[in-house]
Amino acid sequence: MTSSSSPSQDAKRTAHAYPEGLRADALMEEDVAWSHEIDGERDGDQFDRSERAALRRVVGLSTELEDVTEVEYRQLRLERVVLVGVWTTGTAQDADNSLAELAALAETAGALVLDGVIQRRDKPDAATYIGSGKALELRDIVLETGADTVICDGELSPGQLIQLEDVVKVKVIDRTALILDIFAQHAKSREGKAQVALAQMQYMLPRLRGWGQSLSRQMGGGRGGLATRGPGETKIETDRRRIREKMAKMRREIADMKTGREIKRQERRRNKVPSVAIAGYTNAGKSSLLNRLTGAGVLVENALFATLDPTVRRAETPSGRLYTLADTVGFVRHLPHHLVEAFRSTMEEVGDSDLILHVVDGSHPVPEEQLAAVREVIRDVGATDVPEIVVINKADAADPLVLQRLLRVEKRSIAVSARTGQGIAELLALIDDELPRPEVEVEALVPYTHGKLVARAHTEGEVISEEHTAEGTLLKVRVHEELAADLAPYTPVSAT
Repeated sequence: MTSSSSPSQDAKRTAHAYPEGLRADALMEEDVAWSHEIDGERDGDQFDRSERAALRRVVGLSTELEDVTEVEYRQLRLERVVLVGVWTTGTAQDADNSLAELAALAETAGALVLDGVIQRRDKPDAATYIGSGKALELRDIVLETGADTVICDGELSPGQLIQLEDVVKVKVIDRTALILDIFAQHAKSREGKAQVALAQMQYMLPRLRGWGQSLSRQMGGGRGGLATRGPGETKIETDRRRIREKMAKMRREIADMKTGREIKRQERRRNKVPSVAIAGYTNAGKSSLLNRLTGAGVLVENALFATLDPTVRRAETPSGRLYTLADTVGFVRHLPHHLVEAFRSTMEEVGDSDLILHVVDGSHPVPEEQLAAVREVIRDVGATDVPEIVVINKADAADPLVLQRLLRVEKRSIAVSARTGQGIAELLALIDDELPRPEVEVEALVPYTHGKLVARAHTEGEVISEEHTAEGTLLKVRVHEELAADLAPYTPVSAT
């Protein structure tokens, strides 16, 4: 917005209206005065200049213990951290929610959150992420709280990490490194550990630092003479080469593990067993839902990324149809692309499934953001064509208005509680309706000497009716084409 008069004319009017001693005060009053003509058309709330330029404290993030008797009920805290976020888009509440999630991630990794601050900027500073002046203010906060680590709510470049550490004088990590650390703690299977190790090496390779002996050059081959001429390989170059070699070896190992997983999938496809994949935001209750539906006994913990290794269990619909239920790794906003690539073989369970149960935490302040974050990863692994049922979990603890809003917006959705069992029967019936059904309907009189065909009809197809007669078992079933061909010799003459 611009006014009709020029700045020089405004200054002249101010000079005539006020004595010399009050001229500066008048100019300051004009600077902060509110005009209905000019300011009334501004969109949104307007902040004071000092408030816009300040590091804003986020209240309620500290996890420091006040009662020492609680120590035995908490995991050991190894690091004292201060959280830093840059608010570029969205509302202030969105920025607070993002930093609150970062605090939950830090606590899951075993850190003690002391404080959290947010800087309002158009985009992160290319040098120090929050700007040189705010970096000095952050250093004062670190000294005041006694923190030994700063965690930034975003992925920092190697230059930003180095320059911010030079200012605050403590270790600086970003959101990606924090999530990788949590994955490294929670991975239990051989495949999970290999995938996490590959993602960590991909992240670490461009961030290797060299100083002192790391930058000195090694002597060339041989013991002197002509072989020593020319620059040798530096220590940091040697480290990078070894990391690349380890990454190549890790990719081969993961490819071999993927072969075993693919063989199991092919066996399920050969037997025409439908598959259902449970996907969703971390800590939304996927493992709890798997336990409720199948009694799998998977670890359930109120922590982010408590279970990483996929679990596949056999389940049965209310009508007696068999299917497999697979629990996949949890997702989170801004999931590092290193992890998406490393866990691609695991996430293929979602792409190869016949139905996705998209679990969302109904008690979360903004569940729509969880839905968007998970669907972004599902799109990355190429599973957009798979039918989806939105399962709103924790309905017993959710706000009724939030549940109504989600059920109205998401047309194929259902509210359940894995803890109390609310809505589980309705969910099983919905899974039964949504799973693909065999394409051929057959009526056959199977002799009692061929009981295996009857067993296959129960396990691989959908039995509509069954009657035991003197000649054999009279079946009316829906089956796939291969089993229909095996039952064709026993089709009654009246049915052909």
